[in-house]
Amino acid sequence: MTKLRMTRRAALTGLSATLATPALLRAQSTDAFPQSEAAIREQVPVQRNISAFAQQDWRAHFDELGAGCLLADISSRALHYWGSDGETYRLFPSSVPMTEDLTKRGYTKVVRKRENPSWTPTASMRERDPTLPVRMEGGDPGNPLGTRAMYLDWPAYLVHGTHDTRKIGRQSSSGCIGLYNQHVEELYELVKIGTQVRLL
Repeated sequence: MTKLRMTRRAALTGLSATLATPALLRAQSTDAFPQSEAAIREQVPVQRNISAFAQQDWRAHFDELGAGCLLADISSRALHYWGSDGETYRLFPSSVPMTEDLTKRGYTKVVRKRENPSWTPTASMRERDPTLPVRMEGGDPGNPLGTRAMYLDWPAYLVHGTHDTRKIGRQSSSGCIGLYNQHVEELYELVKIGTQVRLL
């Protein structure tokens, strides 16, 4: 009787594993984050599967921790943070640039930080969309920089929050890396001026 029960249990376990394999493979695939998609204004909001994010090691991208490290992985749409203490690690879903033309890759650093930042669209942004304001003050719910911003030493490139949660996990920015406001507020407290940044 016991032998039969064990055989039945083993068979059911094996069947469950077989049925679950395609779903697990899909969840781990980078296809969960398409490489090209229509502009966000033309799409219905969707949920992204953050289980596809993989933890990374800072040593694969930086020579030393220094003041800390940020890695914006544009392919997986994730932002990694390692603190200078060698123990602090955070992983956040992010928005990424809409097109490769708007994407800048390489190494930079955080040069300043602002709470409730004001927003001044660049000339090229206003050329693409003439309805954009010349400037928007911080704290305005329409401000695309959200509640916090960390400025890079590349002009007009930031890591910032967003009030429009539909943008996270999608190709939806004009070059910046966007986070949920609650995530950027957490990160803002951790990041120091001089933190190394890589956009990959």
